[in-house]
Amino acid sequence: MTTNRTVPRRVWPAVVVGAAVVLLAACTPDDGPEPAPGPSVTTATAEPSEPAESSTTAPAPAPGLVVVPEVRVDVTEVATGLPAPWGLAALADGTLLVSLRDERGLVVVDPATGAVEPVTGPGADDLRDGTVATGESGLLGVAVGPEGGAAPGEVFVYRTAAGGNEVLRGTLAGRELSALTPILQGIPAASTHDGGRLAFGPDGYLYVTTGDAQQRGASQVAGALNGKILRLTVDGAPAPGNPDPASPVWSLGHRNVQGVAWDVTGRMLASEFGQDTFDELNVVVPGGNYGWPEVEGVGGEAAGFVDPVATWSTSDASPSGLAATGEGAYLAGLRGQALWRVPFASPDGGASADAFGAPQAVLTDRGRLRAVLVDPATPPGDDGSSVLYVLTNNTDGRGDPRDGDDRLLRVAVTPAG
Repeated sequence: MTTNRTVPRRVWPAVVVGAAVVLLAACTPDDGPEPAPGPSVTTATAEPSEPAESSTTAPAPAPGLVVVPEVRVDVTEVATGLPAPWGLAALADGTLLVSLRDERGLVVVDPATGAVEPVTGPGADDLRDGTVATGESGLLGVAVGPEGGAAPGEVFVYRTAAGGNEVLRGTLAGRELSALTPILQGIPAASTHDGGRLAFGPDGYLYVTTGDAQQRGASQVAGALNGKILRLTVDGAPAPGNPDPASPVWSLGHRNVQGVAWDVTGRMLASEFGQDTFDELNVVVPGGNYGWPEVEGVGGEAAGFVDPVATWSTSDASPSGLAATGEGAYLAGLRGQALWRVPFASPDGGASADAFGAPQAVLTDRGRLRAVLVDPATPPGDDGSSVLYVLTNNTDGRGDPRDGDDRLLRVAVTPAG
C-alpha cells in the first residue's frame, strides 16, 4: 500500500503523484498462486522530484470530487453460479451484461431479481465457436455503445480468436445477439497478458486495453497494438484527437492493463499488472509512455515515463477491473483478494485533481475479484456514497471456489463514521 503526495501539474508528460514502495516479491504470472497469509511489508514514500509550490497553500479544489477519509461497504449477493466471469457492462434497461471467459458466452443479469439469462442468436454462436479460451485468453471485455454515439442496442466484445485478439460489434435485441462484425483485429494474443478491457469514455470513443502478449519489447513500439491503450471510433478507426491521427494508440509502455475508468473531472485512470514487484494505478494522458519494460513502479520520470499514482506489491493486488466514483478509485484485486480503494484526497485533507490518498482494502472476504462497475441507476450522494457492482473470480482456475461461485455482488459504499 502507498501514501502519496501532490506535485505541481505539468503539461507533458503529465507527472502526478509519487507512490510508496511495498517491498514484497511475487510470482511472474499476473495473478498466480495465492500468497501466504499475513506477509510482512515495509513502506517508504518516494521523494518529490521538485518542491511543492507552498507547504501552506492548499491545492485548487476539483469540482465534483468529495473528500471521504474512510468508507464502509454493505454487500448483497445479486447472482451466483457464474463460471469465470470477466467483463461487466450496464444495459439501457437496467440489466447487466456479463461475459464468461472460458464458457465463451454472454449472460444478462437482472439486479432486481438475480435472474441470469443466456444471450443467444448468431452472435452468441460466433462467440462460442470462434473464441479460443486458454489461460488468461478467451471472451474478455464487454461494452455497451453510448447513447447517441452508437446504434440502439449496440454492444462490443473483446475476444481471443485463432488469429489473435480482436474487438467485435453486434446488436443485442432482448437476449438475442446479431451477427458480429470485427472492427479491430490482429491484436497479438498469448495465454497470458491479453489485456481485454473495453470502455467508452466521456468523449464517446471506445477505449481498448491490450497486454504485451508476452512480447515485452512491443510495449515500446508505437506501431504495435500490444502493450497499449487504444482509442477507437465505433467503426474501429483511430478516434479524432489521437496523438497520431493515423494510429489507434492512445498511450503506450503498458504491460497488462485490465481496467480503465474516468472520474467526475474527466481524468482517465488505468489499473495495471506488474511483473514481480509493483502493480500500478495510473493517470492516463494522451501519448503518455508508462515505462514497461524499462521500469516497473515509480522511478521513470527522468527517462520521460509517466509515474504511477499508487503502487502495490503484486501479491497484494493484481488489479483487474477499475471504477471511479466522486470520492475514489476502486480496483478489483485478484491475488490480493480485495477491493482496493484509492481516495481522491490530498495530504491536507482537500480534494484536488492531482491528489490521491493512501490505498485502503475495503472488501476482503469474497476471494478473487475481477470486475467493478459503478451502478448507473443509482445517483451518487453528495456525501460521496455510491453503489458498485463487483464480480468475483474464484472459478478462473487460480482461485479456491466456494459453493455458489462465482458471484455478482452489489456493494453499497457510504462514508464511515
